[in-house]
Amino acid sequence: MKKNSFFHKRAIILILLVVLLVMSAFLFYLLIKKDQFAPGKDSSTEDTNTGDDSGDQKRSTEVSGGEELEKKIQAQISEMSLEEKIYQLFFVTPESLTGVDMVTQAGDATKTALEQYPVGGIIYFSQNIENEEQITTMTSNSQSYSKIPLFIGVDEEGGSLVARIANNPNFQVSTFPDMKEIGASGDPSKAYEVGSSIGSYLKKYGFNMDFAPDADVLINPENTAIGSRSFGSDPQLVSQMVAEEVRGLEEQNVTAVLKHFPGHGSTAEDSHNGAAVVNRSLDELRSAEFLPFEAGIQAGADVIMVGHLQVPQVIPDDTPASLSSVMITDILRNELGFDGLVITDSLSMGAVTEYYTSAEAAVMCIQAGGDMLLIPEDFHQAYQGVLDAVNNQTLSEERINESLTRILRVKYKNLS
Repeated sequence: MKKNSFFHKRAIILILLVVLLVMSAFLFYLLIKKDQFAPGKDSSTEDTNTGDDSGDQKRSTEVSGGEELEKKIQAQISEMSLEEKIYQLFFVTPESLTGVDMVTQAGDATKTALEQYPVGGIIYFSQNIENEEQITTMTSNSQSYSKIPLFIGVDEEGGSLVARIANNPNFQVSTFPDMKEIGASGDPSKAYEVGSSIGSYLKKYGFNMDFAPDADVLINPENTAIGSRSFGSDPQLVSQMVAEEVRGLEEQNVTAVLKHFPGHGSTAEDSHNGAAVVNRSLDELRSAEFLPFEAGIQAGADVIMVGHLQVPQVIPDDTPASLSSVMITDILRNELGFDGLVITDSLSMGAVTEYYTSAEAAVMCIQAGGDMLLIPEDFHQAYQGVLDAVNNQTLSEERINESLTRILRVKYKNLS
């Protein structure tokens, strides 16, 4: 019994020694691995992990960059007076800014006007655009006069109808057929070419925003307001074309503007002249008209233009979409998830001016969730209307700050 007990104890001791040796070897292995990954050490294993590390670094950089941008925006807002904030909500013609009948240069009158009325954007039309040197000097001067970067925009859709520069014989730029023909090709790369080419020459001449692409689906073939400006009647095809044109513009650092939400393609009327009615249900809009806007948003569009369109099956009181919280806040922002910049179509159109004063339309748009007011019929009355609405608490200054934040976010992202 004693002999067996002796051998039993020796076996236990041997087992313990083996366990200790194994544990020591494992700890030694861990120390070597830790040393390999220490700062300054070269290692082939370290190289195999660079993909994950760089991805984390990229996400960290994006978060950091976003935080810095928001800090910059809020710092800018904190330095602005209420009046300066409200002026940033306006996108006007050089004529309404300066009071001059027809503007083809930006000199002392423009400088004085921008100091007095520091608007957020200026839009140029054919009458303002003479030749390359003239327009480049005018946009450059205007930008230099503004304390906050200006949106300088133009309607340059391409095609025969809406191309302020390409249809001017004094400009040697690429020209394109109507978007209807581009869509009929079935080749989205052609839409990308349109956006890239137009964006390239707009940037050259000092423009940073293009009121394009037209994202309307041509539901009504008799529609005269949109017609050949649309890529077509197939929502899926139009979506592909819109997304590619947005990419082409944005890659040239020109801000694309999707228009005319919720979709002008089914109307029989033209909102330039009076009320234009979209006689479609919300489900019909979701299955067709909304799709190109969603595709454009996914492609990187930061701005959507809302049309002066009555949609009686969705907005029963005949308020145009551009002034409706149902369309802007409930549907565009909450349902479609768009937190970018919402701008109206021109507020000097008959669909607005026949029913509202400039002050009423401006206040209604901001109340509805819109951000920028394009070409009010009476710029000064519209401005005063918004200022009065804040002073009498119809609108809060916080609400103005929300729109100003969106405006500055796009400006500092694309114009800095």
